[in-house]
Amino acid sequence: MQQFLQNYFPNVIQLKQEFINSTIETLYMVFWTALGAGILGIILGVILVTTAPKGIFSNQLVYNILEKFINVCRSIPFIIMLALIQPITRMLTGTTIGTTAALVPLIVGVTPFFARQIENALLEVDQGIIEAAEAMGTSPFGIIVRVYLIEGLPSIIRVSAVTVINLIGLTAMAGAIGAGGLGNLAITRGYNRFQTDVTIAATVIILILVFLSQFISNLLIKKTSH
Repeated sequence: MQQFLQNYFPNVIQLKQEFINSTIETLYMVFWTALGAGILGIILGVILVTTAPKGIFSNQLVYNILEKFINVCRSIPFIIMLALIQPITRMLTGTTIGTTAALVPLIVGVTPFFARQIENALLEVDQGIIEAAEAMGTSPFGIIVRVYLIEGLPSIIRVSAVTVINLIGLTAMAGAIGAGGLGNLAITRGYNRFQTDVTIAATVIILILVFLSQFISNLLIKKTSH
């Protein structure tokens, strides 16, 4: 194995520590973005569902404004989003380069996507269960927590996995403009210096992260489905 790596991945062996650091940076961006965008996305998704025409807090004005805002944000390519919110990123983090600075555009870019995914997941909840909860006098907050979020948990986990997989790809894109992580390593060392083995190794690690995310989500879905 050592001989194989030395023959076909000589640069990867020399950059072993950089690969470890870059993987940690990617996981750092994925974790904090998933946490921030996850909280915001669930809140916005719940608001979308509950303020819809047939929602428990039906409010056409709020629904229309929020839906259009999410649609506009989702329509902006992420690479352009990175440039658009640079002033905000600099104001919040003091810089536009590095993994911490990348969290701002990542959260802004992922939240609208996840909010729409959450909306779709919650709409799968059986309307009959919601009506039964209302008939029993369950409060609106109780319906949100006990019906929408609990009954829709398998779907929420499924769309969360899709979002995390999409997020891993976005961290690689952010890395291409100085955010660090595996994307930055693949571009600066692999592409710019014609070290193809570095690009291949970085891609393989990213794919492993994607497969792990999908595997974990499948286990959680099986445990929560009923």
